[in-house]
Amino acid sequence: MGRARFLILLASLACASAPRRSSLDDQRSIAATLDDLHDAAARAEEDRYFAHFAPDGVFLGTDATERWDVPAFRAFAHPYFARGKAWAFRATRRAVVVRGETAWFDEDLATDTLGAARGSGVLVLRDGRWLVEQYVLSITVPNGQFGAVRALLEGR
Repeated sequence: MGRARFLILLASLACASAPRRSSLDDQRSIAATLDDLHDAAARAEEDRYFAHFAPDGVFLGTDATERWDVPAFRAFAHPYFARGKAWAFRATRRAVVVRGETAWFDEDLATDTLGAARGSGVLVLRDGRWLVEQYVLSITVPNGQFGAVRALLEGR
């Protein structure tokens, strides 16, 4: 057997023997991550909340000006956490798609301040932990009400 064929065989055996994560394990881990993210905010536990974000993560809020990297988002959110009341979101429905070490999700949220809302985003698996790479918070608007909302936003 030639050296190149031996190296290919060795590499394929190493890959075959590596432990594989199951999709169900990923789904549970991602759900636990997102649930804990929301719980940390509801309990105003700033360090625990931001530990769920990838260092290069981004949070997009409901206002058009709200696109924050993690340090900027933390600076914005710190006063809320410091006063002991951040925000309370609870997922009422969630869908997750996993492809390797990347996952996409969308979730319907019950919130204290916004009413019904939606969160969506991307998580990445790093060092065995799912981290939020992007979180997008949206307020849903019924299609029949969109004209009135648009008029309000345009100041008419």
